[in-house]
Amino acid sequence: MSEHTITVAGVAVDTRHWIGGERVASTQTFEDVSPIDGSTIGDISRGTAMEAAAAVAAAKAAFPAWAATSRAERARILHAIADGVEKRIEELAIVETTDNGALLRSHRRGVMPRVAHNFRFFADWLLSLEHEDFETRGHSNHVSWDPAGPCVLITPWNAPLMLATWKVAPALAAGNTVVLKPAEWSPLTASLLADIAAEAGLPAGVLNVVQGYGSEIGDALTSHPDVRRISFTGSVPTAKRIAESAAANLTPLSLELGGKSPLLVFADADLDLAVDLAVEQYDNAGQVCLAGTRLLVEESVAEEFTRRFVEKASALKQGDPRDEATDIGPNIHPRQLEKIDGFVQRAVAAGARAVIGGHRGDGQYYVPTLLTDVAQDSEIVQEEVFGPVLTLQTFTDEEEAVRLANGTRFGLAATVFTGDHECAERVTARLVAGTVWVNCFFVRDLQAPFGGSRLSGVGREGGTWSFDFYCDVKNTVTAPSGWRNHG
Repeated sequence: MSEHTITVAGVAVDTRHWIGGERVASTQTFEDVSPIDGSTIGDISRGTAMEAAAAVAAAKAAFPAWAATSRAERARILHAIADGVEKRIEELAIVETTDNGALLRSHRRGVMPRVAHNFRFFADWLLSLEHEDFETRGHSNHVSWDPAGPCVLITPWNAPLMLATWKVAPALAAGNTVVLKPAEWSPLTASLLADIAAEAGLPAGVLNVVQGYGSEIGDALTSHPDVRRISFTGSVPTAKRIAESAAANLTPLSLELGGKSPLLVFADADLDLAVDLAVEQYDNAGQVCLAGTRLLVEESVAEEFTRRFVEKASALKQGDPRDEATDIGPNIHPRQLEKIDGFVQRAVAAGARAVIGGHRGDGQYYVPTLLTDVAQDSEIVQEEVFGPVLTLQTFTDEEEAVRLANGTRFGLAATVFTGDHECAERVTARLVAGTVWVNCFFVRDLQAPFGGSRLSGVGREGGTWSFDFYCDVKNTVTAPSGWRNHG
């Protein structure tokens, strides 16, 4: 076994970068630590501007041949990558659980199968991608999607492989080459993806993976003049730095950022359903950008809703995410845990009441928390916590519900529970959000547009929207006559 290979729960993982179809080591490393117990998993190659430049150069060199590859062949290779993912679901699941602390049962049953689906979906969508030709004063118009070039994809730590492949799959399907930079807190499955892609026959340089700190490698990637697209999922402050970096080259950006999503419960709602899905907002230890962290409940049912919520949430089991019985695992990093607790303690000091939780557990675990008596303009209501912390406010009518729901700088998602179809139509029409769920939660289809409003993001991806972003969309207009025969 190579000195650059670590073993994670019996799975061999290469700790080096993947550049131009080869493993490349850096002179420096960074420590990867498991949030489950704080143990060191291994030392990971720590990229710099040098590795960033090499990865972009490899992507640029590989681009012409990959862009010229037929749609059918690109789709075939993406399906082969999906096959490789499915063969290694158990390995990918245990490695990612060890690396980021999310539930092993979720990785096995939902997340890793979704990774494979990401590749299959965009492979199939590519083959059906077309726009019907149309005429303008007798001239024909033909719309086509041309590959843009090398893409830099920067992904977060809360669902590392699934969110990476949500970007990688359409970028590759579109005929682009990719430089993937995973989050430094959860880099391991990106390395395994490089192995799977190579085994599937993806040509060298088409997918490159570079690891490291954003402050050391990020700007070199996002400011590079040969990069044609940048897609980022993460925090608003980091997105602003990326936008500044990309501005010099006017590189198009897709940004999926923070959320402070409302979950509205009207008095005529199915309370059992509303409570069940409200408690689900603690999923992944609250580290979900789409989570409805602001519970807005009609005043007349708020006491009953709260009683049922507390009863159900108190029964959640927090512990080792590798245990099938566990409902909530650890938070990703001591720094994140400190951030979560800071939000809660400041809120309590300002007058909020912790109905449940309100404090840390052992290790890197934060006890699921529900805060009431919070003001609309308070920090805990206005800012993203990204942990198992929910707030509960009440409203008296639709007007107040909508005002509270829209009363932050964010607009990623919203959830509405009501038994009145007309109420649902009125309210959803006024909500500022990229995705709205009515009497359901987290139902997502890859053909739907996905993105955020306000500070929750820029642009939409999914289905044809992904190809619109990752391609240069071209319209060719042809005159009806004037051809010469060349026989």
